[in-house]
Amino acid sequence: MRVLRDEDGLDLVGLDILPSPWTTVVGSVADRDVVRRCVEGVDAVVHTATLHKPHVASHGRRDFVDTNVTGTLNLLEESVAAGVGRFVFTSSTTTFGRALTPPPGAPAAWIDEDVVPVPRNVYGVTKVAAEDLCELVHRDHGLPCVVLRTSRFFPEADDRDDVRAAYDDLNLKVNELLNRRVDVEDVVSAHRLALDRAPEIGFARLVISATTPFTRDDLATLGADAPAVVRARFPEYEAIYAERGWRMFPRLDRVYVNERARAVLGWASRYDFATALERLAAGADPRSPLALRIGAKGYHAESFGPYTTR
Repeated sequence: MRVLRDEDGLDLVGLDILPSPWTTVVGSVADRDVVRRCVEGVDAVVHTATLHKPHVASHGRRDFVDTNVTGTLNLLEESVAAGVGRFVFTSSTTTFGRALTPPPGAPAAWIDEDVVPVPRNVYGVTKVAAEDLCELVHRDHGLPCVVLRTSRFFPEADDRDDVRAAYDDLNLKVNELLNRRVDVEDVVSAHRLALDRAPEIGFARLVISATTPFTRDDLATLGADAPAVVRARFPEYEAIYAERGWRMFPRLDRVYVNERARAVLGWASRYDFATALERLAAGADPRSPLALRIGAKGYHAESFGPYTTR
């Protein structure tokens, strides 16, 4: 919202359940009447509203269905009725679920759009359902829909106690740029391109993650000794990490692959692992200026688990 309004100068309607500098209508996507008013006269919809994985512990399954499924259907059908020209849906690599975790001792999983999702929880189930609704409405009504399956880009602390205890937070996030993270500035650029190209694309599901330096030939070693593969690609990483007391993950269980997004959107991730190393070596923060401006927003109205308050 802030980039499309402040940098692109677009006239926007911002629907959110909470007021903010970028909210013009306070309400829920689950409220069909509110959605109808919001899409009237608009050219494009960017649908980011969702209950996230951290809400699994604080919200019921019905809440997820209301927001993630019913809310998406409301937006899609009202967009068709209003003559909206393009629709971009922010989904998640969480949709892949159990397909992301190979058995012990197996090679790392190569995760692209051809991998069949096996949702792990109600978040994954409802995001897959929302994606399928996008495809259904595209087929039935011709609404151009681009689904962006984004990997981790949130700045909040990891929700796993053992991981938070084992790694400095920035160390963890830089490590993840190798296989399962993307900077928010790259997420924004993917959405802008999806908006531009949706009419010619028609429908697509695209993985949005920092470009991995690995190939399929690396998967077996990554599953057993990730530092060896990283050392071969980036001999300088160990000294940069040692200065900060950082560590590489001993193994990787998955690699997200963005080849299709690069081909279909003409997109490229600017903030990958190589860029992070360059910035760290120069004494700079590895995150993008936009990521630093946004900071942590939190997922809950009150403090919950490891997450900050909103």
